[in-house]
Amino acid sequence: MKRIILCICALASLAAALPAGGRRDTGKVEGTLSVVTTIFPPYDFVRAITGDKAAITMLLPPGSESHSFEPTPQDIIKVQNCDVFVYVGGESDAWVETILESMDTSRMEIITLMDCVEVVEEIIVEGMEEEEEEGEGPEYDEHVWTSPRNAKLIVRKIADALKLRDGANAAEYERNTAAYLEKLTELDNSFQTMVNGARRKTFIFGDRFPFRYFADAYGLSYFAAFPGCSTETECSAATVAFLIDKVRLEQIPVVFHIELSNEKIADTICEETGAGKRLLHAVHNISKRDFDGGANYYDLMAQNLRNLRDALY
Repeated sequence: MKRIILCICALASLAAALPAGGRRDTGKVEGTLSVVTTIFPPYDFVRAITGDKAAITMLLPPGSESHSFEPTPQDIIKVQNCDVFVYVGGESDAWVETILESMDTSRMEIITLMDCVEVVEEIIVEGMEEEEEEGEGPEYDEHVWTSPRNAKLIVRKIADALKLRDGANAAEYERNTAAYLEKLTELDNSFQTMVNGARRKTFIFGDRFPFRYFADAYGLSYFAAFPGCSTETECSAATVAFLIDKVRLEQIPVVFHIELSNEKIADTICEETGAGKRLLHAVHNISKRDFDGGANYYDLMAQNLRNLRDALY
């Protein structure tokens, strides 16, 4: 980690030293609001709010793993030149804090998703694979957007920052925001109604579990192979056996995996139990194909609603 931070500092210094004429691919059009986000959820929220009024850049390439992302010099230049910068916060975004400290941010609106909501600590539930602690103090779950209720809070904060930086389009941004918040409220109500009528309140993940905020919002319990911010993809035989036993004992019909996963753990559990396998999309990132096809947060969460119904009914 120390080596990575030193490299980022060097990149940030290089970016700061480049003359404006030497900068490439900033995504900024003269007179147009420039917004940079680290990952897909805030990118999509900004897109819903601004329509075609802003130049929006997502630093994490579609299909990539965010926990191992390292910025390029071009990425740092994009951040340095933008009007609004949105990132998650937490351990996986340590590189962001380093580059922001190296540049003048006085003319930039900066939004941290974890500051928009009430965060919770990651917990190890029964049977879950536990990683060795690398740092001191609590580790907070970074996947704050997986609850539509949190998404509404985040959208409002982003909208306020966009209106502040682009007063000429503020009225349109506010109209778009109000319409989008109505859709998120509809989504939230649909999840709550579905859970209220469900036969069971427990779901199983043969994967990392980035849905802590979602589960808390709707009163669901869960069992999973790893916590949401784990970097592991292989778990012990004891963890797999525990999840298999849970599926059999509680007659769980569906085992979930997340997007961009190798799905091996879920496959093993399904093979041993006869359960079906479904995707529960955390919308952390999407595939290049989905990105090019216009996939969005609302539609992916609506798909989650249908797949979760298969597991709970």
